[in-house]
Amino acid sequence: MAIDYHPDQLLNEQDACELLGYSVRTLQKWRVVGGGPKFIKVSSRSIRYRVQDLLNWIAERTVTSTSDTSCAA
Repeated sequence: MAIDYHPDQLLNEQDACELLGYSVRTLQKWRVVGGGPKFIKVSSRSIRYRVQDLLNWIAERTVTSTSDTSCAA
């Protein structure tokens, strides 16, 4: 069942992971090394992800073949 998200809605780590299909540890690693979606640092212990930023990140990586080099590394 699809969840209806508002583009400006802020998601916590777990909800962002569910939308993306990745683990919390993967998102945490991307925040350290880069390459993941944009995030909002509310405080030192509170991270949020804007739905539109997650959707944009997905769209930027959408390709039509394995030889497509337009995907961000």
